[in-house]
Amino acid sequence: MKLVSLPLLVVLVISAVGLPFTYVSYTVWGSTTQQPFYFGVSYGQNTTQGAKLLIDQVKDYTNFFLVNNWDLCTNETALNEVCNYAAQANLHFMVFFDFISNQTYLWHQTWLDTAKKTWGDLFLGIYLYEEPGGRQVDNGQWDGGPVVQESFRNVRSPSEAASTFVSLGQTQSMNALRSRGIAAFTSDYALYWYDYQAGYSSVFVELGWNVSRTQQIALCRGAADSFGRDWGAILTWTYDQPPYLNSGAAFQQDMYTAYDAGAKYVVVFNYPVSPDGNPYGILTNEHFAAMQQFWTYTQNAHKGAEKNEAEVALVLPKDYGGGLRKANDSVWAPLNVESPYNVTWRQAWPKDTQTTQIWANFNKLSDRYGLKLDVIFDSSSLNLVKRYATVYLWNESLS
Repeated sequence: MKLVSLPLLVVLVISAVGLPFTYVSYTVWGSTTQQPFYFGVSYGQNTTQGAKLLIDQVKDYTNFFLVNNWDLCTNETALNEVCNYAAQANLHFMVFFDFISNQTYLWHQTWLDTAKKTWGDLFLGIYLYEEPGGRQVDNGQWDGGPVVQESFRNVRSPSEAASTFVSLGQTQSMNALRSRGIAAFTSDYALYWYDYQAGYSSVFVELGWNVSRTQQIALCRGAADSFGRDWGAILTWTYDQPPYLNSGAAFQQDMYTAYDAGAKYVVVFNYPVSPDGNPYGILTNEHFAAMQQFWTYTQNAHKGAEKNEAEVALVLPKDYGGGLRKANDSVWAPLNVESPYNVTWRQAWPKDTQTTQIWANFNKLSDRYGLKLDVIFDSSSLNLVKRYATVYLWNESLS
């Protein structure tokens, strides 16, 4: 459901004891056209035969395939073979490019020129870079190259860090997609707001490890909705060793959570191979059964069902760049010297005085509101708060 009229009355209440901003409005609710939903798997191995085996396995209960191997995506013949096979199975697809070459892999340019004509709407776009926000907070730069490292060398404030990060939207690769009208996708686990500000069409929030699904969705969905974009979820590792993925029941619950929260895309990350010799990467019969049940859920009784739309927002300070996975998470870059890159620029900043309060309020509100919570940022350029019934500021005192 979406609002089809603007609020007629706004009442602002501010309280020092933790009452939120309250917006009282008369609204008219109307039905909306059902949006397409994409569900599928990624393929992280490097053979066309393996890709075809996986497509054959999942094509009856998915409608999306992510070619997520750089070796395949730097081999034009192999890439076309996989894309053609996915299209013949009537699967929508996107492909991973670590960068879009205009020298070493010159064919990237003509491939992009003809992709839409060749595969039509089945070609969704390019999965470009990977985890730029997560890499930023963990390593101090969104990409490992010397050019990006140099761009952060003289960053002296959160506002400079934000603008430097967002400049990834002006890279040669992003410009190559923008000039052709091709959508850019990525997955991430931090700084979703700045991913969208940089120009991504859709970001897949990573659901894995021991992070809060509710909180990560609040961060990603809040950013997507604020910029008028789509969002998705990618189910990734729970463990850093075999079996990597969660069990079938917990694995399936993450799919339901993302779908019921309004994700347009739900993707299963599939890399490396485990156990040895598994022709389907790390996916097992247990995972395939869970995927089949989920697909049935989305296509039958729950197809087009009303989702958990956000009603409450937590507003973070402009240019804040915390990872928000734990109480002492990095802000724009790690402070420790173990980072593989030079982060002395971050170590020169004044002590962070915001994260403790933000983390406390984030936890209280996510516990209180669950999937009804979004996280947005203070931004004079976006009129955001009118979309929510209740809005909290990051530095309010909450009981």
